[in-house]
Amino acid sequence: MADLKETETNQIPADVPVKEQTPGIKQRAPKPRKRTGQQKGAGRTSAAKSGQQASSSEAVASPTAGTARKTYSEKERAQKLGEIKKQIGRGESVKAAVQKAGISEQTYSRWKKVAGQTTTPSDELKDLVKLEEENARLKKLLADRLRKENAELRKKLGLA
Repeated sequence: MADLKETETNQIPADVPVKEQTPGIKQRAPKPRKRTGQQKGAGRTSAAKSGQQASSSEAVASPTAGTARKTYSEKERAQKLGEIKKQIGRGESVKAAVQKAGISEQTYSRWKKVAGQTTTPSDELKDLVKLEEENARLKKLLADRLRKENAELRKKLGLA
């Protein structure tokens, strides 16, 4: 009986196929498939599937959880831009001033660009009135100079 057990353990079962290995050729793993629209929701947690809220400690620990965006009013934007301008005037770097204000550099540059372009109709009207007043004053100065010059030329020519 001992001979029978030894022959059974030494024999390879015939129904198990042996893989042929060729030297120099590696087996490739299949490429991962892209997620389709139906599969995107598949990564949800069991709490999200059942409609339960995740605890606050789980939300904070998650590296993908972003902070909520804060929207600032025009007044708050102007205030923050003024603070940053003062800090830059004191010799502080733009990066440090923006960080102290609690906004990103991109937000700062966008706000600055928009603030430079934005003018209210009342401001435009005031500017227009100032320009018209200055234009009238300059016209009077020019007219006075031309009259004086014209009078001097008439005297020199003896036409007066």
